[in-house]
Amino acid sequence: MLKLGVFGYGYWGPNIVRSFSSQPECQVVAICDKNPAAVAQAVNRHPGVRTTSNRDDVLSSPEIDAVAIVTPVSTHYDLARLALENGKHVFVEKPFTATSAQAEDLIELADRKNLQIMVDHTFLFSGAVRKIKELVDGGVLGRLYYYDSTRVNLGLFQHDVNVIWDLAPHDLSIIDYLIGLEPEFVVATGGAHLNGLADVAYITLCFPSNVIAHLNVNWLSPVKVRTTLVGGERKMLVWNDLEPSEKVKVYDKGVQITETPEESRQRVKGLIESKVFQVGAGPAIYDLLVSYRSGDMWAPRVDQTEALLLESRYFVDCVASGATPFNDGRAGLRVVRMLEAADESLKRRREIVCGSSH
Repeated sequence: MLKLGVFGYGYWGPNIVRSFSSQPECQVVAICDKNPAAVAQAVNRHPGVRTTSNRDDVLSSPEIDAVAIVTPVSTHYDLARLALENGKHVFVEKPFTATSAQAEDLIELADRKNLQIMVDHTFLFSGAVRKIKELVDGGVLGRLYYYDSTRVNLGLFQHDVNVIWDLAPHDLSIIDYLIGLEPEFVVATGGAHLNGLADVAYITLCFPSNVIAHLNVNWLSPVKVRTTLVGGERKMLVWNDLEPSEKVKVYDKGVQITETPEESRQRVKGLIESKVFQVGAGPAIYDLLVSYRSGDMWAPRVDQTEALLLESRYFVDCVASGATPFNDGRAGLRVVRMLEAADESLKRRREIVCGSSH
């Protein structure tokens, strides 16, 4: 039985407590929050769980095997480090840390103490993303071309991070999971209109193998949109997370070049020399170069199991078996690096080569 302590019982905390409490081999034994109202709510909802406003009550408890950190990102590093130093496994809300240096330090400490870190990239456990991963890995889409996401709504405004750090981690973790490559450079533009923090941002990431990703994140949209396009050489798909049933639709649509550039030059040269090439012949020549394919659309079955339930089960299993989770600290670090690059690009108004701030 894994004994868990939870830091934070605000917006996401109650979901974490509920999800881990539902696991047969996990028991939530303590909830810690500095807000008296949150503590009172936790007492009301979970009368059998110890509540406290003192973090040391959880960190120093020999009864607790692991902690879930569901607090503002500025507190993640200190809490996670103290938990690891006290021999506890760590489950931490996204984004993993406020800086890549903090993430690297926590990874090194966890490795040294043989403890698990899992970053709460919840969408990786959703039926839609798992299905998309299956299609990508199975070669159904062919070679990937692009990932294009719109994740916008009115609020929820954060007071400690901008819209990039709030909304983009979802898509960045999905991109890292699907593409499996780190970006070569990142470009971000945006604006701060209300509280000095960017509330609208557009992020472009360029990856090796000519894969490009574009994210639109926005706290100032009049409507909520959660739509992602993934384009490949063979097929393309649309993922609408607000769609109640057919969340993923796969389109047998695409474009093919029917000859190489050199073949094209030689053919056009031959047409000119034979005087067949005349005014008005352009469209016919163009049609020979490019062909469009427009086939059927199909909506694969998507598992409806709640993502957070699967993720909490996975954390319990990884702690029990010692297996390294795919959403471990290193996955969290890769996302933080992309967030840092986007933030730096936004401030400097120029592209940022990943791994460099120059």
